[in-house]
Amino acid sequence: MRRLNARARVHSKRKADVVMDPIKLQIRPGTRSNLFSRNSSSKHSKSSLFIFALISISFALLLCYLLVFGRSSRNSVKRKYGIVIDGGSTGTRIHVIEYRVENGNAVYDFGKDGLASMRVNPGLSAFAEDSDGAGGSLKELLEFGKGRVPKELWGQTEIRLMATAGLRLLESELRDRIMESCRRVLRSSVFKFRDEWASIITGADEGIYAWVVANYALGTLGGDPLQTTGIIELGGASAQVTFVSSESMPPEFSHSVGFGNITYNLYSHSFLHFGQNVAFDSLREALLLGDLNLVTESLEKGILIDPCTPKGYSHNVESWKLSPGSLDTKNRYLATLQSKGNFSECRNAALMLLQKGKEKCSYQSCHIGSTFIPKLRGKFLATENFFYTSKFFDLAPRSFLSELMMAGQQFCGEDWLELKKKYRSLKEEDLLRYCFSSAYIVALLHDSLGVSFDDERIGVSNQVGNIPLDWALGAFILQSTAKFDLEHAHWIANIISNDPPTLLSIIAIFLVLMFAAWSVSKWRKPQLKTIYDLEKGRYIVTRVNRY
Repeated sequence: MRRLNARARVHSKRKADVVMDPIKLQIRPGTRSNLFSRNSSSKHSKSSLFIFALISISFALLLCYLLVFGRSSRNSVKRKYGIVIDGGSTGTRIHVIEYRVENGNAVYDFGKDGLASMRVNPGLSAFAEDSDGAGGSLKELLEFGKGRVPKELWGQTEIRLMATAGLRLLESELRDRIMESCRRVLRSSVFKFRDEWASIITGADEGIYAWVVANYALGTLGGDPLQTTGIIELGGASAQVTFVSSESMPPEFSHSVGFGNITYNLYSHSFLHFGQNVAFDSLREALLLGDLNLVTESLEKGILIDPCTPKGYSHNVESWKLSPGSLDTKNRYLATLQSKGNFSECRNAALMLLQKGKEKCSYQSCHIGSTFIPKLRGKFLATENFFYTSKFFDLAPRSFLSELMMAGQQFCGEDWLELKKKYRSLKEEDLLRYCFSSAYIVALLHDSLGVSFDDERIGVSNQVGNIPLDWALGAFILQSTAKFDLEHAHWIANIISNDPPTLLSIIAIFLVLMFAAWSVSKWRKPQLKTIYDLEKGRYIVTRVNRY
């Protein structure tokens, strides 16, 4: 019995020993504990540092590429071309402009090496009855452009058409047909074109563009607004006045133009129907209808006097551009129409045209018709027909008004036959206009705008240095500057588009390094297992060996 009990006790002790052996149970694999952290913190820190270094190097490579290549692309010099077509009232002119891009900015050369121009006649408005002919008139200009732009750059050279007062005078339906005809031709050209790039610009914009190119040529664009020079243009169908003014202005006359860090507050307005050619036609019509007071007395005597045409000239009224309402009147007075050139009377007639409607002025002062014009301040350049008239009479560029008045008086008083002999090289139609143009300029600048005869602030010019004072060039300056400013704001996107293979290689390297860092982190990371130690009465974490 004792022996049996003894065996039982031995068996129970062995069983207890077996029970007291630690029983290892897998509970939560992959859970970390403070115990393991203390043992492996050093190795884990080194692993994290290594991964961080790989990521930092990858990011630094990509950033260096973007910065270095971005700077080098902005610093590189590239030659580009742009084309502007000026759809004027008397003709259509193409300007092919070659320019450089340096440090992300456009550098223009409007001299003979960087600017090529060509003109065709008549203007787009002459195709009111043949809209398809308007587009056809551009084909010769496009061939000229192809000859000036390298063939490999045709597809990236932008071409724009901007029509002016000639089309503004037409009815909207006629304007639309002419412009659509032009767009069809431009779409099929080899150059880069969008439909919205063919438009009829406002008269105010035309004046602003002329102001921009003048001050660019003078070196004052981007500087003190008070040091800029104003512009007075005398075109064929309209006249523009643009200058910096500190006066308060009605909003329809006030315009802000930004260039660089400077904003210019400009007065700009276009006087439609007051261009030299349209004004001349208006004078003829007023003569026939008896709308001018100076003609009233002659009408009572049954004689119609034309004071703006040299004596001895025989009128061909059939060639006059008249409104439908005056067609019946022209035949009635054709037999009694007499040319009697007189500068003073022509000047008075021109002034009546300029002041017509002044009684409707709703502003403090209206110098031309019922239109607001602030007081002229600073220097001015008088361009286009101011220049051509001054050149014809061989006048000095400054203080030309007094000389122009004397030259006009002499010209208007001469006999037509003698003038034709003296100026054999000129067409009769052009020669005939100089009596009116001289009187009209004096009436516009002196009698209307208040420019004194000896005012040296007003200069006459169509060019500054080697830069033509053509509004189309000013439009190109503003548009290209705005384009490059936009590109600067999206320079990363431009880098991607400019050199995609190189950038893709950098991105690939970046991704490979990131994958390497991830692989190392997985390889360095231990496989952990959490177990319960019955002997110690708690959970412990152990490392699983890799094989």
